[in-house]
Amino acid sequence: MKEKVILLVEDNPNDRLLTIRALKRHNIANGIVEAKDGQEALDYLFGEGVHAGRDIVIQPQLVLLDLKLPKVDGLEVLQRMRAVDRTRYVPVVMLTSSSEQQDIMSSYDFGANSYIRKPVDFDQFVEAARQLGLYWLVLNEVPNAK
Repeated sequence: MKEKVILLVEDNPNDRLLTIRALKRHNIANGIVEAKDGQEALDYLFGEGVHAGRDIVIQPQLVLLDLKLPKVDGLEVLQRMRAVDRTRYVPVVMLTSSSEQQDIMSSYDFGANSYIRKPVDFDQFVEAARQLGLYWLVLNEVPNAK
């Protein structure tokens, strides 16, 4: 069975660490690829920049995407993913602190599969990560890329 990789796109180092700890606590993912901004995420997904030469046939099983990112914001990353056959069906969960209705609506309009506000409490966050992993990495099925 191929390794199930999560692409974690988060600019805040504390939130990145918290998310990784929460995922690993439940052995959710064998591999977590970190991107600190939207451009780094796009480079990974499309095999460009520092990820030039990466086998882009292999895509993450799940993308956890923050909204407010430097260089390229989360909504633009999402739009660009949905515009390309290879990444169109990769599940994207917006994992953000924003509870603004406009952010929620825009995320779904641009093709997010889910929108989750980051819990402040670590135990709640660990439970949210467990549920995310169970659903998106174990139960959910996506079509193959064209």
